Amino acid sequence: MRIAIDATYSIDPVPSGIAVYSRELLRGLALQHPEDTLIECFRFKQWKQRQSAANSTARILQWPLPIGKADLFHALNQRVDWRPAPKVVSTFHDLFVMTAEYSTPEFRRRFTTQARSAAGRSDAVIAVSQFTAEQVHLLLGVQRNRIRVVPHGVHLPVLPSPATRENVILSVGALQLRKNTGRLVEAFERLNRPDWHLVLAGSPNGYGAGQILERVERSTARERIEIAGYVTAQRLQELYSIAKLFAFVSLDEGFGIPVLEAMAHGIPVLASDRSALPEVCGDAALLVDPISTDAIASSLEALIADEQLRDTLCEKGRRRAAGFSWENCARETYKVYEEVLA
Repeated sequence: MRIAIDATYSIDPVPSGIAVYSRELLRGLALQHPEDTLIECFRFKQWKQRQSAANSTARILQWPLPIGKADLFHALNQRVDWRPAPKVVSTFHDLFVMTAEYSTPEFRRRFTTQARSAAGRSDAVIAVSQFTAEQVHLLLGVQRNRIRVVPHGVHLPVLPSPATRENVILSVGALQLRKNTGRLVEAFERLNRPDWHLVLAGSPNGYGAGQILERVERSTARERIEIAGYVTAQRLQELYSIAKLFAFVSLDEGFGIPVLEAMAHGIPVLASDRSALPEVCGDAALLVDPISTDAIASSLEALIADEQLRDTLCEKGRRRAAGFSWENCARETYKVYEEVLA
């Protein structure tokens, strides 16, 4: 099989969840199907940065330049500007841009146009969660029989010694209004726990980041809040190794990779009770109404005060994370290719 893939995001120097997905899927397909040819396609900006796998051939992804003869094209981030192969598959991660004020009006218009085009030009759509699949159906009109759910994955690391854990609440994600960081900061302020710290790890330039940074600066707990900014993979692993709690009270997620990563690292998770997060977390996290600052604060306090609850969630979380693997993501994605080509 000759598979052309939009690998543009795989070489993002500041990788987001889509970049992680792109890298893991490309690696998994190359390892599981060395007999196939992967044609990695890059937009002009990323062309010179590419590093292709051994069984891949790189091409520029720009109409009307040819990408080489391919049986199938896979768009990894809900963008299909034209049909560059006889069959097309696209992955949809989320549609929050279309449902709330989480971006500029101009970006919303551009995103919506691209999403509708990708849905219309795809023979099959891969959704990363059942929640996203339902949004693709309702917002874009894609028939359910053209949608396949293939969740993201995670790697299970060796767990650190419990003695190395510190009184740290970790939150991972770009500073943006959708992540609900302002309410998390306010809830942290309400805790009567002067020996606890909050670490915010993620790019500080998301939509509404200025408003969030201003809120942190005037916080009564400012000296106990660390704005770590974008962190390297090594630093992120260190943070996962020392944190005692993980808070992810986002207002809208198509999946939520950081939740799985926290569970894999043995950290009890507090997550929102909406969008795709209940689907991903199952019963392995404490779910909370993200609109209620009181609920977030009381849930954090419950986790801090109850060591048995933390231990239970750690055990459940580790088991939950083990059910999501990047190997399975690649395997199930390949099945979609076979189904479409059949």
